[in-house]
Amino acid sequence: MNVHVLQKLLEDVRDGKAGIEKALDELKGLPFEDLEFATVDTHRSLRQGFPEVIFGQGKTLAQIKAIVASMLKRKENVLITRLDEKKGKALKKAFPKAAYDAVSRTVFIKSHEIKEVGRGLILVLSAGTSDVPVAEEAAITAECMGNKVQRLYDVGVAGIHRLLHRKKDLWAANVLVVVAGMEGALPSVVSGLVARPVIAVPTSVGYGANLGGLTTLMAMLNSCAAGISVVNIDNGFGAGVVASLINRE
Repeated sequence: MNVHVLQKLLEDVRDGKAGIEKALDELKGLPFEDLEFATVDTHRSLRQGFPEVIFGQGKTLAQIKAIVASMLKRKENVLITRLDEKKGKALKKAFPKAAYDAVSRTVFIKSHEIKEVGRGLILVLSAGTSDVPVAEEAAITAECMGNKVQRLYDVGVAGIHRLLHRKKDLWAANVLVVVAGMEGALPSVVSGLVARPVIAVPTSVGYGANLGGLTTLMAMLNSCAAGISVVNIDNGFGAGVVASLINRE
C-alpha cells in the first residue's frame, strides 16, 4: 500500500466516507503477503517511499505474474528488472499496462501517476554504447522513483572531448551516475569536474583482463577523485536507487 492510498483511506474514515471494517480489510495485507514461494513486502513503500522491486532473473513467469497481481491489487506501481524478452512480452499480454524495455530488460506497470520527488536532475552517463543496457536500468529506475533524468551516452575517455563538450550538462546535475566497463576511468574524470555526488557503476564489458568487470570495479574503488561511491558490477538498479535517495526532497 502506497502512502497516498493509505492517506486517502484514513481521510475517508475520518470524514465518515468509509467504515472501520473497510479500513481493516484494506490494511489486513500489511506488512507482507505470503505467496508461499515469495513473501511480498507490502509495507516497503510506506517505509521507503517506493514499493518492492521484482528481480525477474531466476523467477518463473507464473511467480512473477503472481507477485505483480499482489502489488497491483494494492495500487502499487510495479518495476521488474532483469527480464528477458520472452517473459517481457508475456507480461505485456497478461498486464496490458505493462511497458517492456528491451535495452534495460525492465518492465514497468503504472498503477498511478508518478509523483516527482527529486529536487534536481539526475544525469546518467555511459562510457560506451555497450554500457547502455546497465545505464538504462539506472535511468529507468530513477525515473520510476520520481526523478528527472537526462542521458549522456558514449562519452568515454577514448575521446574525452565528447565529455568536455557537455560540461554544462555535468554542472547542471544534482547527482551523476557514471557507467563504464573496460578500465573504468570515466567516473574519476567526471568526479574531478563536478561538485556533486558521483555513483560509479562498473560493467562486465571488456576483453579478457577485464575479468567480467572485476578490473573495472577495482579501478573505481581505487579512484583518486573524491566524491565517488561504487555499486556492484552491472548493478544499474542499485545505482538508480542510491541516486534517487540522494536526490529526494
